[in-house]
Amino acid sequence: MSYKVKEIYYTIQGEGFHTGRTAVFCRFSGCNLWNGHEKDRKDAMCDFCDTDFIGTSGPGGGVFESAEDLVKSVQNKWPTKKSTKPFVVCTGGEPLLQMDDALVNAFHDSGFNIAVETNGTLVPPLGIDWICVSPKINAKFILRRGNELKIVFPQADMNPKDFEKLDFEYFSIQPMDGPNLEQNIDLAVEFCLNHPHWRLSLQTHKFIGIS
Repeated sequence: MSYKVKEIYYTIQGEGFHTGRTAVFCRFSGCNLWNGHEKDRKDAMCDFCDTDFIGTSGPGGGVFESAEDLVKSVQNKWPTKKSTKPFVVCTGGEPLLQMDDALVNAFHDSGFNIAVETNGTLVPPLGIDWICVSPKINAKFILRRGNELKIVFPQADMNPKDFEKLDFEYFSIQPMDGPNLEQNIDLAVEFCLNHPHWRLSLQTHKFIGIS
């Protein structure tokens, strides 16, 4: 199958458990919770997304006709002299709309550790090394196990404590970006202080001005 990718770039992971870790981000086009067009945001199942995932016109983006072609483009972004095992973060949009066994195998054959950031509405292929699930209140939530559960907070009618018994290693609370960010940071800090089961995740890449 072919893969539609918005952008591929080398950066530092800015949020969640792997904050501060260098990574190649592979942002897939498309999502099953919003079409990405601002005019349709108010009717989207997820109306607070802060990412442009439309099309394939971003840096390094394109349509890749094979898993090997896509992995080669990702591999070209990783510094060749870097001794650390290469790390790719597959994100979107919703990456699991496109990721398959062939791509997972091709990344592993090239030596990459694979992380996925998903909304939890789809079942991933086997072999992904790190699964971060960020559930959305209006969406069907079926991926109930993984490495990290990261809740964008607050979401109306979503109580993070309802997720605490799921099969995840780490549980994170991330303040929702937008016009109420400062208030949401305060709410997230207060929640984590009162519920030590949860870690605070901040979007540090936005604070320091990187993608």
